[in-house]
Amino acid sequence: MELIGKIKSRKARIGVIGLGYVGLPLVIEFCRAGFAVTGFDLDARKVLMLRKGRSYIRHIPAERIREQSKRFTATTDFSDLAKMECIILCVPTPLDKNREPDMTYVFGTTRTVAQNLRRGQLIVLESTTYPGTTDEEMRLILEQKGLKAGRDFFLAYSPEREDPNNKDFSVRTIPKVVGGYTKKCLAAAMALYGSIVENTVPVSSTKVAEATKLLENIYRSVNIALVNEMKMLFERMGIDIWEVIGASKTKPFGFHAFYPGPGLGGHCIPIDPFYLTWKAREYDFRTRFIELAGEINTSMPYYVVQKAELILNRFRKPLNGSRILILGVAYKKDVDDQRESPALRIIQLLKNQGARVQYHDPHVPACRGHRQYPDIAMRSVKLTKDALKNADLVLLVTDHASFDYAFIEKYAKCIIDTRDAFRKNGIKSRKIFSS
Repeated sequence: MELIGKIKSRKARIGVIGLGYVGLPLVIEFCRAGFAVTGFDLDARKVLMLRKGRSYIRHIPAERIREQSKRFTATTDFSDLAKMECIILCVPTPLDKNREPDMTYVFGTTRTVAQNLRRGQLIVLESTTYPGTTDEEMRLILEQKGLKAGRDFFLAYSPEREDPNNKDFSVRTIPKVVGGYTKKCLAAAMALYGSIVENTVPVSSTKVAEATKLLENIYRSVNIALVNEMKMLFERMGIDIWEVIGASKTKPFGFHAFYPGPGLGGHCIPIDPFYLTWKAREYDFRTRFIELAGEINTSMPYYVVQKAELILNRFRKPLNGSRILILGVAYKKDVDDQRESPALRIIQLLKNQGARVQYHDPHVPACRGHRQYPDIAMRSVKLTKDALKNADLVLLVTDHASFDYAFIEKYAKCIIDTRDAFRKNGIKSRKIFSS
């Protein structure tokens, strides 16, 4: 196959659409492997920064981008897609206001690719989606001008498995699941990803590959919901959920530790399960476990705010008018990613009840521009003695490693710890409450 030959000789030009947390690491890996790579994005600001050798993602140093300057080009001109041999789509797949799949980005981008499609190209979708997206809906869009998938061009799906700031795994070391529309499509995609990852995992179809990503995240969603529910029950029973988990995970088989928290964040776990729930309706099937887990996990920010109200009542203070200092608005520790962060819902709920809210996050200097929270426009305050002393309640939402937990405990009047971070750092105090 001519395309496989070009991939093996590194003569294939790679196009990556969407230069975010998934697309940009892919760009870097393909460049490192010796390919010429073009990154496509609608955000002119991102493109300009990349052209200047700058990074807008905290855990990707600017040096890694500058190192690939000879092989990498960033552009907003999507007509250049016609010059690519391989095109990878890494675009968002959010939920709409009714918590149903919003495929605007995937199908809009696919139509753009279709306008520039030529014979011999490989098109791969990496965005998380429901089974059938690639070989049914995307394929029909791409074939509208007469070219046929599997014959004139190649079509595949390979789910992203990016975990921002995970120092144990990288794009190269995380096994890559690959599904093709036909055997030739699979062979082309395997050759492409085999050039940058240590282990590729072929599956029989694009639907299996799409379902793999959903199962991975639904597994986590359901188990996190379980420990969140256990936490709320055990709190009423006077049992420490963190101690229970610590004891349970000493079992060397049959148990995998999951941990409770203030809600789910990131672009995967809070969203992906609902893609399968939506698709299941087409088959007259109700995904009860998935829906129940979603209900529990999406309720956790409300539980945290209710806990804040109860704790303030102990000090004869109403939530309305109280000064609340949020620690951490990123969705996970040590990253700058705010997508679907439970902190955003918590801030909105607190403000709705009249609380005066500030936040501190060393990785997120500004918090604004969120589609679901247009009213949140804040900047991180400095974490000083006065900031802690003036807060009626300090609410730890994200347990960044850079936080000085002893300093926080010393000067805060009252703390709610949703991550068990203070105890993990050897700090116990009567003014610290678990949530």
